[in-house]
Amino acid sequence: MHWSPIVLLSCLAIAFPAHSADTDWPQFRGPAGDGIARGSTPPLTWSETRNVTWSTPIHGKGWASPVVIGRQIWITTATDDGRELSVLCVDGQTGRIDRDQKLFDVAAPQFCHKFNSYASPTPVAEPGRVYVTFGSPGTACLDAATGKVLWERRDFECNHYRGAGSSPILYQDLLLMHFDGSSHQYIVALRKSSGETAWRVERSIDFKDLDPDGKPMTEGDFRKAFATPHVATIDGVPTLLSQGAKALYAYDPATGGEFWRVEERKNHSASTRPVLGLGLIFLPSGFSEGQLLAIRPGKKGEVIDANADEPPGLQLHLEWKSKRGIPKKPSLLFHDGLLFGIEDGGVATCWDARTGAALWNERIGGNYSASPILASGRIYFPSEEGRTHVVAATREFKKLAENSLGDGFMSSPAVTGNALLLRSRTHLYRVEE
Repeated sequence: MHWSPIVLLSCLAIAFPAHSADTDWPQFRGPAGDGIARGSTPPLTWSETRNVTWSTPIHGKGWASPVVIGRQIWITTATDDGRELSVLCVDGQTGRIDRDQKLFDVAAPQFCHKFNSYASPTPVAEPGRVYVTFGSPGTACLDAATGKVLWERRDFECNHYRGAGSSPILYQDLLLMHFDGSSHQYIVALRKSSGETAWRVERSIDFKDLDPDGKPMTEGDFRKAFATPHVATIDGVPTLLSQGAKALYAYDPATGGEFWRVEERKNHSASTRPVLGLGLIFLPSGFSEGQLLAIRPGKKGEVIDANADEPPGLQLHLEWKSKRGIPKKPSLLFHDGLLFGIEDGGVATCWDARTGAALWNERIGGNYSASPILASGRIYFPSEEGRTHVVAATREFKKLAENSLGDGFMSSPAVTGNALLLRSRTHLYRVEE
């Protein structure tokens, strides 16, 4: 059954914490968690000598994105060996480092792939508080004014296998986090005020011992994920969309009760945050035989296999699938009935979000881990080589600019006012006219 666009838009909406001004970028992918900087007009062009207000060296190695509350910019970093985990607070106007605070010492760090870092999860902030996690090595809540640690948790067990990557999000009085590793796969909700566990739910599918063909596994890729959760209101019901190892789950964010799930057993290591539009949920399925899924939300208890023909009679189903130009690490953008993405190897694609038809598919060059952002009708694609390609968010491909800065971007951009915040491998930049 196909509903009208008006009904679809009314029954599926994004839910996110209120923010005080358009200067705030309080979580991974911005205020709504969708990568869109509403009301902002960042520069179209810049360079090392043009439209850069300031650049600040950041010690250590960290792929966490910057988050912004008021004048404060918060980012995390770590030593290359993962033994020291720190948080920094940067003055948004001057670039001055106001706080450089080591949070955790780790005597025996887990293995982290050189492509990842020990500080890849992005913090989440709200007025007066900042919540920082490095995965199982430690999570802390800080007073934003003083840097005082209000609470911390170091008791979560999870072998992240190649390093942590999922970022935390806030929902009402809860801090929601994924732990999808080779040893454990679960999601947890902590009380913001105290750090106490409100609920913890093990993934209902255990991929710990079997590969997609049902054979025993000796390595952990098929058991882990790097994806960030998202809360939306679907048909009037708050719903936690949580992509784990080889499945997308829908939970009750207040209790952790599972509503429905879409299984995707041929792929692994999902790394993106879902986006929503036209009554659908859009997400790439991960590595291996990755595909892009457009999912119509279902009712409690429904389960489908994304690789099989759709069973009859279910409300939950796949509206369409695509296998061309699919991102593995960068998240998607939804805008004006269109879906945009960048494949890790530099192929950008625009899909018709209703049908899945590829409207354009262009190789813009470079390699990509950071998620793109959309502002003022433009899409910004920052590459690992330090080039940011800017294209029009339209049904026809139009390249607007190509900018070179820094030593490469593994972190996703943030926006404050009309300024871009770009974290390279070694520096944080404020880019504005």
